[in-house]
Amino acid sequence: MTVESPGQKDLLVAHYDEFRRVARGVLNGDAAKLQIQPTDLAHAAAIKIFDLNRIDIRSRTHFLSLSARIMRQILMDELRRLRAAKRQAPPVLTQWPGEGEGALDLEDLDAALTKLEQIDPERARLVEQRFFAGLTVEEIADVEGSSPSTVKRQWRAARAWLISELER
Repeated sequence: MTVESPGQKDLLVAHYDEFRRVARGVLNGDAAKLQIQPTDLAHAAAIKIFDLNRIDIRSRTHFLSLSARIMRQILMDELRRLRAAKRQAPPVLTQWPGEGEGALDLEDLDAALTKLEQIDPERARLVEQRFFAGLTVEEIADVEGSSPSTVKRQWRAARAWLISELER
């Protein structure tokens, strides 16, 4: 399926509100520091998806998984822009999705996630899907072709590894 196909546009239109919901969650608390609002993040992700030459979308969850990677890239680009503009820029904080735990530094999370990608790409992709796309365990299991119990186990392991890495 190409980006220009009506089905692709339909997917984007159908999930744009979901993009915004996920963006609100990721930008929870520190959107003002990044000078990017959830709607701006969702809009930028939509534009990047349309700019891709060819993508083969297998399902709704696959589409949202791809969107997660794009949103992460946009956030990190925005954070780098902020760091370049201010030599002593304050940390930009976010929270684990759907959990009432303490705040996470977005730049530290990205660095830890990049390190996890080198060690275990599958678990890093799972974190991206949960954190940046807001996918449920069941949705991830569907897109990855595994069982929900396997995804839960991998999520716990990936999350524990990231927490350990972030505490250093």
